[in-house]
Parts: sequence; C-alpha cells; structure tokens
Amino acid sequence: MKPVTKADIINALHELGVHKGQTLMVHTSLSSIGYVCGGAQAVIEALTETVTEEGTLMMPTQSWKNLDPTDGVHWTVPEEYWQIIRDNWPAYDKRITPTNTMGAVAEMFRQWPESLRSDHPARSVAAWGKHAGYLVKDHDLSNIFGEGSPIGKLYELDADVLLIGVGYDKNTSIHLADVRAEYPGKHNCTEYSAVMENGERVWKEYETLFVDGEDFVQIGEAFEKENTVKKTLLGNAELRLMKQRELVDFAVRWIEENR
Repeated sequence: MKPVTKADIINALHELGVHKGQTLMVHTSLSSIGYVCGGAQAVIEALTETVTEEGTLMMPTQSWKNLDPTDGVHWTVPEEYWQIIRDNWPAYDKRITPTNTMGAVAEMFRQWPESLRSDHPARSVAAWGKHAGYLVKDHDLSNIFGEGSPIGKLYELDADVLLIGVGYDKNTSIHLADVRAEYPGKHNCTEYSAVMENGERVWKEYETLFVDGEDFVQIGEAFEKENTVKKTLLGNAELRLMKQRELVDFAVRWIEENR
C-alpha cells in the first residue's frame, strides 16, 4: 500500500467536512490506517492544522490501570499480591502518567505543545485549542462522563465526533447517554485510584456510575441507519464524522428501549 502522508490525512478530513473552528472529539487507531509517513505526529499536525487554534481537539487519555485490581485491570497479577498494587501504584500525574491502550496518537497528543489534560486519575482526557481549558477543568472523580464532565461539555459546545479506524466500542460520548438514560440495572460502583492529596500519595475511594459499553457497537449500527454519518477512507481505515448531540440523544432513546 502507498504510504499515507499528512497531505493525504488533511485531504480526507476536508472530504468529511472537518473545518477551521470546529470542536472535535477524536478516537484513533494509527495501525488501522497502514503506513503513515510521520506516524502519530503527522496525524496530530493534520488535525491541528485543519481545525486551527480557533477550533478544539479532544482525545481520551485514560490511565485505567490506576484502578483497583478487583476491577480486572491487573489480570496478570495473582490476587494474593493485589495489596502490593494498592500500596505502590504511582499517583496520577497528568504531566507524566502514560495512557493505557488509547493508541499512539492519544499518547503523543497528551504531550503535545499547548495540550491540557484533565485531573481524573483513571479516565482523563486531553484537549488542545480554543476550548481546551474549559473542557479539562474540574473533571470530578465521581463525575466521569456526566453533565459538566469533559464529555458533557462537548455536548454543550455542539461538538462532532471523529472516528479514525475504530468502532463505536471506542466512542466515549455514548457514556453520556449512559448517565442520562434510565434503564434496569443502572447502578453506581465504588472505585479506587492512586492520587496526590496534601502532598501525599493516597489510595482514594470514590463512587461513580457503573458503565461497560458492551452494547455500544449495536447502538452505533442502529444510529447509522437513522442519522447522517459522513464517511471516507484513509489508507486502510474508515473515517466517520458525526454530530455528538445526535449520537447522544439517539443513544439515550436506544438504551431506554433496549437495555
């Protein structure tokens, strides 16, 4: 396959209708595209140059291994050693804590010049551009995906969602619908993460909505039958652009009817 260049990425973004001043939530699989000349750097440069500083980019930069072993996130460690993790996992530091399975683009984006990262120790986001400061501010421990969270603020800003080579199982915005919808079995759970408090590392307990995303692919398939999702190809990857409000509003209805 012919190498994909930054110009190719910009052309694909323009074909979708991505434009100057747009607010975008971006989910990316670099490997799905194929050989990208310049890798993650080329992808981020294409995105920033297309929306410009008048626009805004946001990506998930989750570090979900900073959760209790009972959540299944440390599956390689026998239970007899779990307390070692609780006692020793490094406290979240938004400057250096790496992402977990968010991909090469998100990992580079969290360190990008003028990118800002939210304070959630397990479910952070990073943002760049006009609304970056607003999006990452006050990312409360218990309010991961709800009203006033970064995902909730995207809804307020009438943002778009861009999927680059990934499916709806990675589409974090649907979690806002989890919060808004009423459905059987909806419940909170207790989580724990290592954070800094008053200069000391603590294993912090907090309560939040239990979410799993198991039906997100089904939601996406149903959404695309009823709503406009712009699509194009970039290398081997399919790109999809959609209105976040349309997706969230549809997902609330779908969840209430089907869960």
